[in-house]
Amino acid sequence: MTGLETKFTQPGVALSDGSLIRGYASVFGVKDRGGDIVMPGAYSASLKRLTEAGGGVRMLWQHDQGQPIGVWDEVVEDTHGLRVRGRLLTDVAKGREAAALMAAGAVDGLSIGYRTLRAEKQTGGGRRLYELELWEVSLVTFPMLPVARVSAKEDTRGESLMAVFAKGLDEARGALKR
Repeated sequence: MTGLETKFTQPGVALSDGSLIRGYASVFGVKDRGGDIVMPGAYSASLKRLTEAGGGVRMLWQHDQGQPIGVWDEVVEDTHGLRVRGRLLTDVAKGREAAALMAAGAVDGLSIGYRTLRAEKQTGGGRRLYELELWEVSLVTFPMLPVARVSAKEDTRGESLMAVFAKGLDEARGALKR
């Protein structure tokens, strides 16, 4: 992954097998903490190449390529930014851990892993990013772009994440009492 860069934002996540994650992994026209601004259209060529090659954007834990934690079912560039929808896989230990941390509010960020193909330096620092090769979208602790937030936290049955965890805790407590 030579030349891989990362960009942090705030997403959405959920719990249990088939857990849904929806949100924006990147938002256009907003300066991040590093001074960069992703411009509309920055992902379109990369997403097209991935689709044509039959590939996809990977879901990782904290940008660690050895720790995939789910699958992105949809990665789309719209007028607002890079919208993602996927499933956190709780059959994977890190997937369960991520679900618990996100439910507790300890982790709520999304971050993109990419390579810059076309950018322009800005006076005063930072860049305008016009074309990016997108590799992965990670769940992270510290997001770089605070305006990109979690937009959905529910499992596939439509239950809230906290309700699912509460039910699981109640069941575990009941099993311990027996």
